[in-house]
Amino acid sequence: MTLRFSVLASGSTGNAFFIESDQEKLLVDAGLSGKQMDRLLGEVQVNPSSLTGILVTHEHSDHIKGLGIIARKYNLPIYANDKTWKAMENSIGSISLDQKFHFNMEEIKTFGDIDVESFGVSHDAAEPMFFTFRQNGKKVALVTDLGYVSERIKKTVEDADAYIFEANHDVGMLRMGRYPWNVKRRILGDNGHVSNEDCGLALADIISNRTKRIYLAHLSQDNNMKDLARMSVDSVLQERGIKLDIYDTDPKSPTTLYDVG
Repeated sequence: MTLRFSVLASGSTGNAFFIESDQEKLLVDAGLSGKQMDRLLGEVQVNPSSLTGILVTHEHSDHIKGLGIIARKYNLPIYANDKTWKAMENSIGSISLDQKFHFNMEEIKTFGDIDVESFGVSHDAAEPMFFTFRQNGKKVALVTDLGYVSERIKKTVEDADAYIFEANHDVGMLRMGRYPWNVKRRILGDNGHVSNEDCGLALADIISNRTKRIYLAHLSQDNNMKDLARMSVDSVLQERGIKLDIYDTDPKSPTTLYDVG
């Protein structure tokens, strides 16, 4: 029994995450075009028609751009909470009733041999939520699109084998950058995005001896750089005496399929 995943794409232009066990193949979000989603899945040797479901975190276009297309093309079930369904129905086109499923916030749903727990995050969407995945004693946590990491979230995602965690911006780059002030204020606010430093501080509180890998996700193309994000998070962790492998994600290319064990 094994759990494998790939961050198919991550960034402000589009997000998608794939996780599989021996029994299940789940996609989280489809924030790129249908054509791009096919390409990304193909690059990690996954046939889209073999997917067993799509989980949706929230209705922002960088998470649902290709959702309707890929769900209709391969007749895939979609799981989202009620407020997210209402918020995205005009953006994803017609979805047949037998493909619509509800996955409430703060709920655990079992997909074959994977237990998926949803948890709410602070972000400017209808009812945004992210997930942990558990199978055979292994745990993977997906945590992006949130303004801050609450104690409740830390408790839910602590002690995972691998993290896909938001490191959206460098605060200095954002403050000095070209964005108008109202956008900067949104990103820096409690319903915005987590900075490199805050990512490091949160991870330092939740990782354990079993944690093997950290993937830094949802990097801003304008207000961050991969090297800077990695160095910033690593320096916060090293200050706490923590040395861990930190991996990049990319808006256009998937990470290598990683076997959690």
